[in-house]
Amino acid sequence: MDDSLIPIVVVPTALFLIFVAPMWLFLHYRSKRQVSQGLTDEEYQELTQLSHQAEKMAVRIETLESILDAEAPQWRAKQ
Repeated sequence: MDDSLIPIVVVPTALFLIFVAPMWLFLHYRSKRQVSQGLTDEEYQELTQLSHQAEKMAVRIETLESILDAEAPQWRAKQ
């Protein structure tokens, strides 16, 4: 290998190993730890709330559909 190519290869490799690799490893294992811990209490409460809202919306949609079926029986054919 030519002596002028050594700094071109060594400097970027050293910079990568000193700055990029540790940060990359830190972020990787932090995200793995967060995934393995599961939902936090706040996330669980939010998920429960969203589930209740979805159930309420389903009931409202069924009610609206029954009203439309009674008042305008052909409304489904327009879709």
